[in-house]
Amino acid sequence: MSISAAQVKQLREMTGAGMMDCKTALTETGGDLEAAVDWLRKKGISKADKKSGRTAAEGLIGVASQGESAVMVEVNSETDFVARNDAFQDLVRNVASVALSTDGSVEAVAAADYPGTGKSVADSVTDAIATIGENMTLRRSAKLSVSKGTVATYVHNAVADGLGKIGVLVAVETEGSAEAAQNFGRQVAMHVAATSPLALTEAEVDPVAVAREKEIFSDQARQSGKPENIIEKMVEGRLRKFFEEVVLLKQAFVINPDLTVEQALKEAEKEIGAPATISGFLRFALGEGVEREESDFAAEVAAAAKQ
Repeated sequence: MSISAAQVKQLREMTGAGMMDCKTALTETGGDLEAAVDWLRKKGISKADKKSGRTAAEGLIGVASQGESAVMVEVNSETDFVARNDAFQDLVRNVASVALSTDGSVEAVAAADYPGTGKSVADSVTDAIATIGENMTLRRSAKLSVSKGTVATYVHNAVADGLGKIGVLVAVETEGSAEAAQNFGRQVAMHVAATSPLALTEAEVDPVAVAREKEIFSDQARQSGKPENIIEKMVEGRLRKFFEEVVLLKQAFVINPDLTVEQALKEAEKEIGAPATISGFLRFALGEGVEREESDFAAEVAAAAKQ
């Protein structure tokens, strides 16, 4: 089959591998991008552990909190210029505020009353499209709550209070000081923004992802020619390291890398004054998982010249 230059370029961006290696990988896997990533990793050519979501949508993440609950919403726009518009920022801020009174689902937020209009959030977004002149969507929303404790929030690349490009919520369950728990939870939220863990605990990591890593580690280990029992121990070690990289509680805490997040939580209990548990976290990065067609300007010009 024919492998396009665009496919090779995309694989290079995902893995950092050379152009010819990328072309060979795509040829060997019939053009399957994910399979090509695995092929390169098995050959030791790529160190990519997972496909990076490419930010392909503009807009803002909005965060709001009240009492023992906090919410995040993502409202997309077509351009970053609109994301800097005061009217758009007010829209996202109000949608986040409204989301606090719902269960946090997109459907519930869209159907909720938008303040001061007598209309739903969905209808108000539609009105904003007409006013601002650009397409917008309430893409997703989520809510975290605790029975006792706090839900800390953090916004990275903030353009205004509670608005930015990355939002994080961290739920800390405790009967101790809510203020101390909030301070620690915010540090963990900053950590999550930086490291983007896949899950809170090992048990919560997607089994498909674990199986995929195990297969790749096994293939890599077999290339060493070592006996099967040694290979098994090598794979166990690699999986342990994998969990340390992607599980929040096992990660080295960015505030103090000498401790894991789990150990840092134990230390924080001294300030909190009671046992504490991180019961959940959420991380939204603007536009993650949304693909946008990228035009090759040079190719467009060349094509136009031939017409």
